[in-house]
Amino acid sequence: MILRPIALFAALGAMAALVPSSASAQTSCGPREQLVKLLADQYKEDPVGMGLAQPGQVLEVFASSSGSWTMVITLPDGKACMIAAGDNWEMVTKIKGNPV
Repeated sequence: MILRPIALFAALGAMAALVPSSASAQTSCGPREQLVKLLADQYKEDPVGMGLAQPGQVLEVFASSSGSWTMVITLPDGKACMIAAGDNWEMVTKIKGNPV
């Protein structure tokens, strides 16, 4: 659904006013605490996976039981940026000895 990412970008744009950042990143970045709260409150998304991207950067995937998902990158200064969002999230687990 195309409206979900647009609404999320708009909400993040409002949050961006609180964090000094480059002009190109203002519409999709903000304090991590506020982004996590927005994803939980508005989309019922919780963290389902995380990993290190580059030194000091954490990549997280948030997903809901209804299938919506959001990818977020958090920088060492605590600023988080939404980098992707969508629907139909499915958890895939690897069983030892069997390829996914």
